Amino acid sequence: RYFSFWDCGEYISSAVKLEVTHSPGAALFQLMGAFFSIFSFENGKLFSLIINGMSGIFSAFTILFLFWTITSLARNFLLNESNNELSKAQETIVLGSGLVGALVFTFSDTFWFSAVEGEVYSMASLFTSILVWLICKWENRANEPYANKWLLLIAFVIGLSIGVHLMVILALPAVCFLYYAKKHEFTPKSFAIANGITLVILIIVFKIIFPLVMTYFGKMEIFFVNEIGLPFNSGTSIAAIFLIALFYWAIDFTQKKGFGLLNTIVLSITFMLIGFSCWLMIPIRANANPPMNLNDPDNAIGLLDYYNREQYGDWPTIYGANYTAYIDPNGIEGMINKGPVFEKDEEKGKYIVVSERMDYKFSPDHVGFFPRMFSPEPNNIKNYK
Repeated sequence: RYFSFWDCGEYISSAVKLEVTHSPGAALFQLMGAFFSIFSFENGKLFSLIINGMSGIFSAFTILFLFWTITSLARNFLLNESNNELSKAQETIVLGSGLVGALVFTFSDTFWFSAVEGEVYSMASLFTSILVWLICKWENRANEPYANKWLLLIAFVIGLSIGVHLMVILALPAVCFLYYAKKHEFTPKSFAIANGITLVILIIVFKIIFPLVMTYFGKMEIFFVNEIGLPFNSGTSIAAIFLIALFYWAIDFTQKKGFGLLNTIVLSITFMLIGFSCWLMIPIRANANPPMNLNDPDNAIGLLDYYNREQYGDWPTIYGANYTAYIDPNGIEGMINKGPVFEKDEEKGKYIVVSERMDYKFSPDHVGFFPRMFSPEPNNIKNYK
């Protein structure tokens, strides 16, 4: 009655009862939903209405931060070294531009539709707008002492946003380019370098830091349980202690040595991981075996697969096989073993190998950059014909 006929029912149920949704999950959204659902006073008929209302609140704050961002950019555009104060007419222009921009987005079809439904997109839009607003705040205070605290807050919000939706990565290029515009003079060369650095940052944050941390926890868990013989989750606990000690040492070392930039980078990664810790709700609740427990990511090993969305398979976007590899009899040369798949064995008290991760080895003649999108499923092939 109160939700759209797609993922909304799943997200509303999982938020109210803190259940485990399809990968890669939405831990922070569920935590916020569990808090808001308290105000239903156990009246199940109000759950959908309250979660939808929560999305409406997130959407309203999205527009607020968007308004503040537009007015900040407009104000900086009008101000210069000879003009440090805005005239009445300029103030009207600034407020008008913010109002028009915010309202245009408010009544856009996509945002208006998702603004009040029990889905993650309203909250993801909020985090996107917060990130851009925060870099604008830093830009206005970049020359002040301790201005880097805004960058640390941005890192923390990025970590939190993983608990909502990965679409928040779309805000990172804007953050990087505003930083570039404030710190560097525009030239074609410097702009090209800024684009390259932005791409590297995206890869490091979402393809290296988070997966690497979870891989580290998984390897430590298998080692201490299978090799040392400790109980389940002991390796994860020891890995957490080592990681905390490492970051404590790195922060202390870079601060004492006066490595300002390196200290900021280490602190940023630290705050990012602190924000990312909201994701711990997923294995905690998976261990409680709730009614909805998709993929059952109750340990560090399963959590990496959950984050990487292994259930959906891989799809080449930049480099990979073309559709012709499946048509040519010689297009597939064999199989590649990408490592074992572990599962918990309660009786043996260790993790056992249940299968291997296998993938096709394609002929080099059918592999290239930016392969054409296709589907090897027979039902979809019929549509191509």
